[in-house]
Amino acid sequence: MNLVLQGVGDCAARLQRIAALTAPQRVVTINESALRCEGISYTPALRQTIEIAAQAAQLDATYMMGVRRLDEFKLVAMDMDSTLITIECIDEIADMQGLKPQVAEITEAAMRGELDFAESLKRRVALLEGLDASALERVYEERLRLSMGAEEMLQAVQAAGLKTLLVSGGFTFFTDRLRPRLKLDYTRANELEVVDGKLTGKVIGEIVDADVKRKTVEHVCASMGIRTEQAIVMGDGANDLKMMSIAGLSVAFRAKPVVREQASVAFNYVGLDGILNLLTH
Repeated sequence: MNLVLQGVGDCAARLQRIAALTAPQRVVTINESALRCEGISYTPALRQTIEIAAQAAQLDATYMMGVRRLDEFKLVAMDMDSTLITIECIDEIADMQGLKPQVAEITEAAMRGELDFAESLKRRVALLEGLDASALERVYEERLRLSMGAEEMLQAVQAAGLKTLLVSGGFTFFTDRLRPRLKLDYTRANELEVVDGKLTGKVIGEIVDADVKRKTVEHVCASMGIRTEQAIVMGDGANDLKMMSIAGLSVAFRAKPVVREQASVAFNYVGLDGILNLLTH
C-alpha cells in the first residue's frame, strides 16, 4: 500500500513528519509539496492516526494500491460550481436580487443531500423571476473565479491527450463561456429561460440532476469508445455522487462529508492539480 501526502506552501517539514508515522519501506519525493510513502503496513488504526495527523498539519493524504498512471484514463469529468470554480453561481445571481441568504440555504441543503436537487433548483430559480439577464454577465465577470490548480490540472490532462467534460447542475450561460476559455471538449448544464431581457424564474428542458450527470458521463464515454472506469470524475456535492460512482477515480474537492466518505480521493487543502501528484505521467 502506498500513501501520497501533499500540501500547499512551505510544507516539507510537515510532509516528512507525517511520512515518518507510516514507517514506509521507501519515500519518493514527487515535488516540493508532495511525496509518496511506499510499502506501508496498512491497518484501520494507522489510517485513522494518519488522517488525524494530516488534518492537523493541513495535508491531504491519499491511500493507493501501487502506482497509477495518467494514461490509464481518457476523460476528466468535472462539476462546475464549487469544484471547477469557487462560487455557486445561483447564489451569486440571487445576490443581485438581495436574496442570497435564502437561496444559499437551499443550495447548501441540496449539496448535503437533504433536498431533492431538481425540486430545490426549481425553488431557487423561481426566486430569480424578473431579474435583468445582465446580472449573469456581472456574475461571470466580477465573481466567477477558477478553483486553485484548475488551469494547471486542465493543461496537464489535455497535454496528455485526455478529453474534458464539464457537467453542471448550474447554467449554460457559464459553461458556454468556460468551454472555449478552457478548451473543454464537452459541456452539459441547465438553461435559464429569458424573455424580454429578464429571467422568468424557469429552467428550459430537462434539469441536470444526479441521474442526468451520470447519464452524461456514460454517454460521453460511449461516444469516445471507452469504459467509464477510464474516467476521472470530480465533484463536491451529493448530486455528483452517481457520476462519481461509475468513475475509475473519483475526486471529492472541498466536498461535503457525504461525498468525501464515498470518493476515491478527497482534497481539502491542495488544488485540483493535486490529482497530478497521484498519477505518474
